Amino acid sequence: MKPVLLAEASQTRRRALSALLAQHGFGVTAVASLGEAYAYLQRMNLSTVNVEAVLFGWPDYTDGSAEDVFGLLHSDRFEHLPVLVLADTNDSAAVNWRMTRPRSALLLWSDYMETGAALEQLLLPTAPTGNLSLGVGGPALRVLFVDDSATIRAGYSKLLQRQGYIVEIASSVAEGLQKAQKHSFDIAIIDYLMPEQNGTALISALRNNPDTAHILCATITGTYSDAVIHESLSCGAVECLFKSEAKDLVLARIASLARTIIDAKAIDHERRRLQGILSSVGDGVYGVAPDGTIQFVNPAALDLLHYSRAEDLVGRNAFEAFHHSNEDGSPATRATSYLNQCYANGSDITAWQTVFWTAHRRSIPVECTVHPLREDGERTGSVVAFRDISARRRLEDELRWQAEHDGLTKLNNRTWFESQLEQEIGRLRRTGQTSLLLFIDLDRFKYINDTAGHTAGDRLLVEVSQRLKSRLRGSDYLARMGGDEFAVLLTNVSANDLPTLADGFRRVLTATPFTYGGKNYRITLSVGAAKLDRDTGSLNDAMAHADIACHIAKNAGRNQTHLYTPASGRQAAMDVDLGWSVRLEEALRTDRFVLCYQPIVPLKGVDRELATGNTRDLWLRQLERNADSDALFEVLLRLRGNQGELISPGAFLPAAERFGMMPDIDRWTIDNALKAMREVRHSPRPFALTINVSGQTFEKGDLPAYVTSKIVEYDINPTQLVFEITESHSIGDLENAQRQLHELRQLGCQIAVDDFGTGFSTFAYLKQLEADILKIDGSLIQGLPDDPLDRTVIAALTSIAETANKRTIAECVEDPAVLNCLYECGVDYVQGYAIGMPRLHLSLALSAADPHLPDALPAAG
Repeated sequence: MKPVLLAEASQTRRRALSALLAQHGFGVTAVASLGEAYAYLQRMNLSTVNVEAVLFGWPDYTDGSAEDVFGLLHSDRFEHLPVLVLADTNDSAAVNWRMTRPRSALLLWSDYMETGAALEQLLLPTAPTGNLSLGVGGPALRVLFVDDSATIRAGYSKLLQRQGYIVEIASSVAEGLQKAQKHSFDIAIIDYLMPEQNGTALISALRNNPDTAHILCATITGTYSDAVIHESLSCGAVECLFKSEAKDLVLARIASLARTIIDAKAIDHERRRLQGILSSVGDGVYGVAPDGTIQFVNPAALDLLHYSRAEDLVGRNAFEAFHHSNEDGSPATRATSYLNQCYANGSDITAWQTVFWTAHRRSIPVECTVHPLREDGERTGSVVAFRDISARRRLEDELRWQAEHDGLTKLNNRTWFESQLEQEIGRLRRTGQTSLLLFIDLDRFKYINDTAGHTAGDRLLVEVSQRLKSRLRGSDYLARMGGDEFAVLLTNVSANDLPTLADGFRRVLTATPFTYGGKNYRITLSVGAAKLDRDTGSLNDAMAHADIACHIAKNAGRNQTHLYTPASGRQAAMDVDLGWSVRLEEALRTDRFVLCYQPIVPLKGVDRELATGNTRDLWLRQLERNADSDALFEVLLRLRGNQGELISPGAFLPAAERFGMMPDIDRWTIDNALKAMREVRHSPRPFALTINVSGQTFEKGDLPAYVTSKIVEYDINPTQLVFEITESHSIGDLENAQRQLHELRQLGCQIAVDDFGTGFSTFAYLKQLEADILKIDGSLIQGLPDDPLDRTVIAALTSIAETANKRTIAECVEDPAVLNCLYECGVDYVQGYAIGMPRLHLSLALSAADPHLPDALPAAG
């Protein structure tokens, strides 16, 4: 604590100032009068007490105590003790007293909140005598002293040199002018009355010469005269000194001139510093008057707009120069220009996107921030910072393309197709027209994939997509739905032509064999067709009808086309769904579901040597490298078949959803996962589980209550649970889901959002759902490390996640070679068969030291 003495008559001000100074680290001794302050300083003079600074409120009138304190503060003992005077106004007596004393400052009571900063400034070490400089490390101030008396010149020269000034002397106006033109000076002190010419002649000469106009001039005279003062000030002097006044007062006046110079130099230095910053920033910056006239522009703006000189833009109107047209090239008007309105109204806006036009008449998309400029409370214009967002626009376009397309065939994907189909169903209700929906499934894809390899399978999918496109009209739609399944939507067709149209797609694909590696492969496919008209119920109904028709075609011997009818559909749906319904109900009743646990490991510390290890080593060694991180596992659901095989959820979950069984299955999963956690809760390795929850479960609305009851029942730490939102697009009541997620997070659980990056709707969920973890969809991982687009997209997604303060997990990592790439992209965690196969028992998954850990379970999805 820095001890200070405060003298102030007002108890309110004493208390407020003492509290404020205590916050700044000062120990305050507060007294109520200058008399008490005098006594305290006297004791300090006897070394019984000590303070580092004195503050006092300027007295309303001068009394004996004030004079005593002022005298003491001017004594040799206290002359350099920092003193801060607080006054209600800029009282001339207070200003003059402050000017007569070093290390003193004046502060208005209205600005008392700045007292701490003012004291800290006063307590800074002062420059040593002989080094009165223009700033830290700057040169000492240079003074030209002109007087015809050698005695006067010698006396004042020594006086000023003792104060740290560099002094040059001259005996006449002519000699003074010659020296001023030859050397650089900051201050000129000139005798008014000299034999040949009065000093005012030198002042005028200095002021009229651009090389010497910066010098602050003061006259010095032996006789006080209004006429002399008036003449001196009129010709350009800023101060009048008198040889008869006290030397301390002369030095105080000169010190005032010195501070003016130092302040001016500091302002100029700051101006040049800011100009340097302005010149070095990467964003374009320009300033405009309220009418839009450009006042300044930085080099980055010139570069972005393809101008070579600031003069090419300064003085022109910004609207006319570079934002005169709309993005499509059509001319804009001043009245409708949003930026023009901002200039005129002094609006403060952030991240406004528009286009600027370069000197070569090319448009560039930009993001602008506009901030009004004010001087002395008056609005003088605006400063605009802008950046070229072309790269961001390209990335957004790429992300949008990725969200709507299949990377292999370049066709649109399932999400996009479902959107188009929903719009078409709405259109048919209004128009009464007829359309046709086709589901196409290749019959021999697995055979070709297994015998000729995955490359052949990919080539086949691309060729099929090209053949299908050849049959389309401009109004039709085609998409790859996943795997070897395609969908076609034929709009506005004749109801009588539906069977012919549907079978035409089968024939065009089977007419020519697929050739690969010198071998020909016969292509066959099953086509399911569904009529769409104003009676079509919903998107799900239409897709279910086409799906059922496709299954009927396959079951009829493959290479068939079947048009859905209510009769055939009911029978097929019953055959398929009722079978699964019975099996699922029995599985819930007899515990035929199985939970597997797949490791999710942090990428921190990954290296190339690690990425070449086998699966078991890769998982365990990466966990060893991140000993402080929890061992994280995703809970995977399987169904045990009649032969003991594990059935992937892709086979039975669609039926479970149609029969509304997902809430029961989710509850079974949560109950058994928490039960497994209880069995290993004393594991030396901290761990956590991620559990998938369906949209149907959220619709029931009681998930937090159920989870709470199970956490209490099994005595589980809720921070070890991560609930993963699947099928986020199917959550109908988002507000209800938000409430439940909030309650789960209040309980201590974490939330993960699945399939991040596969659709723009996912980005909206970042703001709407309280998620801690974002799982990057596995389809984006498959092209790594060779596909630069996938790398760019993943880096962008992790950047978004980092900005939102969320962790990322990359799914479906099947090749250890991609680990370094994912790490470089900023991904936090990874999971997949290349990292670790699912384990049947959580206890085995946590027993990292067990040499007999199973390296694989049946790859059920």
